[in-house]
Amino acid sequence: MTEIADAQNPLAGVLSADQIDALVTAAEDLGQGRHGVEELLSQMTKAVLERAMETELSDHLGYEAGDPAGHGTGNSRNGKNTKSVQTLQGPVQLTVPRDRNGSFEPVIVPKRARRLGKVEDMILSLYARGMTTRDIGSHLEEIYGSKVSAATISRVTDVVADEVAQWQSRPLESVYPIVYIDAIWLKIRDGGVVANRACHVAVGVDLEGRKQVLGLWLGATEGAKFWANVLTEIRNRGVRDILILCCDGLTGLPAAVNSVYPETVVQTCVVHLLRSAMKYASYSDRKTMAKDMKPIYTAATVQAAEMAMEAFAEVWQAKAPGAVLAWRNAWEDFTPFLAFTPEIRKVIYTTNQIESINYQLRKITKTRGSFPSNEAAIKLVYLGIRNIETTRGGELGTGTQGWHQALNAFAVQFPNRLPL
Repeated sequence: MTEIADAQNPLAGVLSADQIDALVTAAEDLGQGRHGVEELLSQMTKAVLERAMETELSDHLGYEAGDPAGHGTGNSRNGKNTKSVQTLQGPVQLTVPRDRNGSFEPVIVPKRARRLGKVEDMILSLYARGMTTRDIGSHLEEIYGSKVSAATISRVTDVVADEVAQWQSRPLESVYPIVYIDAIWLKIRDGGVVANRACHVAVGVDLEGRKQVLGLWLGATEGAKFWANVLTEIRNRGVRDILILCCDGLTGLPAAVNSVYPETVVQTCVVHLLRSAMKYASYSDRKTMAKDMKPIYTAATVQAAEMAMEAFAEVWQAKAPGAVLAWRNAWEDFTPFLAFTPEIRKVIYTTNQIESINYQLRKITKTRGSFPSNEAAIKLVYLGIRNIETTRGGELGTGTQGWHQALNAFAVQFPNRLPL
């Protein structure tokens, strides 16, 4: 039992009960309650860091301070510098030892480092959850007594720029049975003018049924040329085939898909179509309309769906002509859905997979009036995605319900398209 307690409390093997009691007394002398404890932790942090750097210098020189063995070695201690670093216990003033040759490189407190421990991770975490740089600065000052400027916080978040570039160009799987594409709208300053730009998010479902964000693309306008560039980039990153691409009303995307992935089926989101039609019905009629639309999208064949569509139009043309028109306008994009087996229909029925991600991203981007640049917008969206993926399965992504049945159906409906 004692060994278990020691493992759970590492200090038990370093400090005796009397020493811990002495620390408690010291904290009480430094201040009441939490303030005294925080001041003691700050002083202990300073003492431990300075002692560690002294030990590092001794290892670097090869002898302890005052040891005659250091005579004639060609290097020696050369006083100390002072520097302030931010820690989770607040700002700490350190005295950093130097050597005469200037070859000493501390590891525990690196040269030019101004933040220690998990302060930078905390800044990135708060930023990824939608807090502005000024809000983060106020939070750190309020909680830890550390004054960190908005400019400094911005520089901390800029360290992910290389990470974003690597993530955007990383190799992808060779085949994705499903790729979802949707967009969120961001306000970005350009030449002194704030403009709305779509940030397109692509989510691929791999052969294991895992959903992963493939990349982010900002576009002022959508069109076949824009989408051709996006899909060509995906292809250059190793994706040689996509079985089904699910989207909703993205101008120029179907044409671009046909040029880059000619065998890919472009499928409109059925749930988006249902929502588009339902908005034309009064609240009291929506349940009835939903019931009347079900025979259309559950039809076994295109012919059966057309008959159900005619029956729907007869009932709703007078009461909600907009709903009928929504179905008519989307008919050509909807009908490929009817060629799929029930197992495949189930997994492509909706783009909720990507809408869930977009919902989380909107939560963190809505706190911004506008972004100063495209890079700033991509940085925040990327950090948001990284945070989402960490909580929903990590790099492997999250699974898809009913995937094994769907994968078997894909193998039958798309012969010779899945790798062996």
